[in-house]
Amino acid sequence: MISKFNFFIKKLTSSIINLLKLNKWLIHVIPGILVIGFFYTFTFISLAFYPSPFSPVNNWLSDLGTSSYNPNGAFLYNLGCILTGSALFPFYIGMYKFYREEIYHKIAVIGVQILGCFSAFALIMLGVFSQDFSIPHMIWSGLFFWFNLWVLVGANLALMFHKDFMKPIAIYGWSAAGINFLFVLLTVSMVNSPLLEWISVSTALGYVALIIFNIYKNRVKN
Repeated sequence: MISKFNFFIKKLTSSIINLLKLNKWLIHVIPGILVIGFFYTFTFISLAFYPSPFSPVNNWLSDLGTSSYNPNGAFLYNLGCILTGSALFPFYIGMYKFYREEIYHKIAVIGVQILGCFSAFALIMLGVFSQDFSIPHMIWSGLFFWFNLWVLVGANLALMFHKDFMKPIAIYGWSAAGINFLFVLLTVSMVNSPLLEWISVSTALGYVALIIFNIYKNRVKN
């Protein structure tokens, strides 16, 4: 009887410890999951309300948030930008998981976190100032993609030599940064490339998903 009781206590203790580890992991990855979930959920719901034919080849993402183009769905897209940007704050703050003892590395990751928070704020402002507000929208859009570019570059430079950072993710990150840079370059050159905007945003969100996966793979170590 005593041995059964001891076995039960051990199993209960083990279950509680595993649950605490899971919750600790969830605290770090939930913001990243929300970033992806908010953006795509509100984007596609807004797209369902779009009254005319819509194609990523011909339409910018911000067309979904323009009341004159999408009178019934614009609010939803803009709300999605605000919620996505809000979720990015705790996601970038959670990157402290990649701090190393070396002060230069910690400073590099902190720099990425700061740039990430700036990009998150710019995305929120894109939701506040939709394409209906032409000049403010262009300013915040430019800032978002510039910050996003440097976040991708900085994150790869800071993390690619981290022992717990998966090297294939770094390779993907450089590809995402290259796509983002090409989009910024074409935009500055006044070349319309709405499809590249869709690809740039999607690859950046893919990078978020891979960082979540990286944290998941390392959850036992932590």
